[in-house]
Amino acid sequence: MAGSTITLRLTIADPVAGVAYSLQDKANMPVEPRVAGDAPISFDVPVTLSDDGRLTGLFVRREGPSRRFVYIAIGTSAGQHSEWSRRAKIDVHDIPADLLALARDGRVLEAILPGRARDGGPACATVRPLQAWRVV
Repeated sequence: MAGSTITLRLTIADPVAGVAYSLQDKANMPVEPRVAGDAPISFDVPVTLSDDGRLTGLFVRREGPSRRFVYIAIGTSAGQHSEWSRRAKIDVHDIPADLLALARDGRVLEAILPGRARDGGPACATVRPLQAWRVV
């Protein structure tokens, strides 16, 4: 089955300064780690959009028949010696079809994510976007 490569941008609005963040591939390895400063931090994630609307690729994980998500590794999970060892799980299976069609035409889709958990550390577990996915 053929597919198109699209770009999903994951932007952490208020990351914890001094903490490393990275994408995490299917082998649980950090990819493109960078240490956050005071500004938002973004990761462009290449994914494959199949003809039937499924998202797959190096960074896309799955649970069950339909749930698809991407991990952002944080702290030691991102390869940093840190007090933090967390991952943020961002669902991508629920991106609306009309936005996926625009992404297939070369547009970038972005989710703005919270950077902090209630304990003041980096947001982790399933992290919901602060607003709906959008075209940038």
